[in-house]
Amino acid sequence: MAYPTTFAEARQRLLKAAQASATKTTTAVRHKCFISYRATDVNYVTQFVERFDEVFIPKVIGVSDADPFVDSADTDYIMDKIREKYLADSTVTIILVGKCTWSRKYVDWEVSSSLRNDKTNRRSGLLAMELPNRGNAPLPARVSDNVTRDANGVDRGYARWHVYPSSSTTLRNLIEDAYGAPSTRAHLIDNTRARRLINSSCS
Repeated sequence: MAYPTTFAEARQRLLKAAQASATKTTTAVRHKCFISYRATDVNYVTQFVERFDEVFIPKVIGVSDADPFVDSADTDYIMDKIREKYLADSTVTIILVGKCTWSRKYVDWEVSSSLRNDKTNRRSGLLAMELPNRGNAPLPARVSDNVTRDANGVDRGYARWHVYPSSSTTLRNLIEDAYGAPSTRAHLIDNTRARRLINSSCS
């Protein structure tokens, strides 16, 4: 199926795909997952949501320049507002990593908020997935801070980083692992990096 060519059309298709997934009836347990991504990757994100719509319940609207809190100098306030407005009842944050995801300040903010515990919301599990257009691009820095592997390639950090899932079963297992991370790996969280203030150049 052909994908939209304008961002507005692509965004609308993603929202419809997310809505359809949320209302889909399945017998398996599905966790609510916030999807963090760079806007230019919207078609890849839509493909991901449509392909795996029986695996998780997606939340795909994130921080934008239209949010009144983004100009605040108070980092705690910003992180609390992101959790309240966007992450809300999600339990896992999935970062879909394309060529320029590392450069987007709002991805950094969404990840930072996902890692926080506050008075009304608990932290989320963190799972980074590679998109087809990633190439050799780095992980977002705050994600990288939380992805650690030993000399044998065994994951030792709070977050997990994987190639694009080959099946629904693979993705379901990855999400389930991330869902359990707040209760089993919270001591491994590194959320000390200063909040990214601007987007880096990337094309």
